[in-house]
Amino acid sequence: MVTGIEEGKFVNSADAKIWVLTDGKIGDDVQCLAIAKYLDPGFDQRIVAPRAPWAHFAPWGPVDPQEQPGLTTGPLAGEAPELAIFSGRRAIPHARALKKASDGQTRIVILKDPRLGRRYADVIWIPQHDRVTAPNVVSTLTSPHGLTPKIAKAQNNASPYASPFLGVVLGGPSGGARYTEKEAADLGARLSIAGRDYAAIAITPSRRTPQLFLNRLQSAVRHNRVHIWDGQGDNPYIDILAHAAALVVAADSHNMTSEALATNVGVYAWCPRGLAPKMQWFISELKKRGEIVPFAENADPFTRTPMDGTPLIVTEIQQRINF
Repeated sequence: MVTGIEEGKFVNSADAKIWVLTDGKIGDDVQCLAIAKYLDPGFDQRIVAPRAPWAHFAPWGPVDPQEQPGLTTGPLAGEAPELAIFSGRRAIPHARALKKASDGQTRIVILKDPRLGRRYADVIWIPQHDRVTAPNVVSTLTSPHGLTPKIAKAQNNASPYASPFLGVVLGGPSGGARYTEKEAADLGARLSIAGRDYAAIAITPSRRTPQLFLNRLQSAVRHNRVHIWDGQGDNPYIDILAHAAALVVAADSHNMTSEALATNVGVYAWCPRGLAPKMQWFISELKKRGEIVPFAENADPFTRTPMDGTPLIVTEIQQRINF
């Protein structure tokens, strides 16, 4: 069954048994690459890039004619693989097309609800907060990722910040979540109080975090050692997860919350105004299970058992398609 992720980069190969197809969005790639690495590190990653109007019609419309099966170039070129993993609405037409072109022989795995074409998939992973059930659906509370071995490896290195430090992981406007200067001031005030128990505060934004929010947050946090990654050099994200004494994570990101929970330290959820109902449910469920604490003004360190649903998802895929 699950054998684990090999360190190092995946191998692109014309003979790969597994294809990964997304439109390149980081959130989709994180999930798909993690699953593929567990199943076979020698997979082939392919990017779909449909033109207008086909991109606009996805997931309901057909594949862009320049990306359909049977061509010598494009994301569906070559002999169909044994298994293909898809995520993102622009890639869903390709899943249907590949299933048809292979006469049903390629097994299709889709991560997240495809909305249309559920019957074409052999296995679909959908987070529990989406409340979708079907014979071919696997649901877990947290999302798949490949960070568990990376965190373990980073823990062998020296901490990049004065210890103990409070780690802060930010998201961005999505699903109604607000990242205004008002939210930044509120979060900064809370971190100023929580930070009294720590030698430093280390903050890493995401690609979605507005610069105005970061500017206001930097001026609002009162602490002698505040480190906010400015986008220069390597992102300290893994080091923060590996070495923080406690973590504050923005609850608008399902992926980043799931990744924070793969650590063994206390995780606090910062919930910006406008948080989507399904994310509110997700945080509430984690709270009930004792996996997360809403972030008010304190972030006391505590230990917990790491939570990673990736091996369970992989095992379900293996068992359902006998791969």
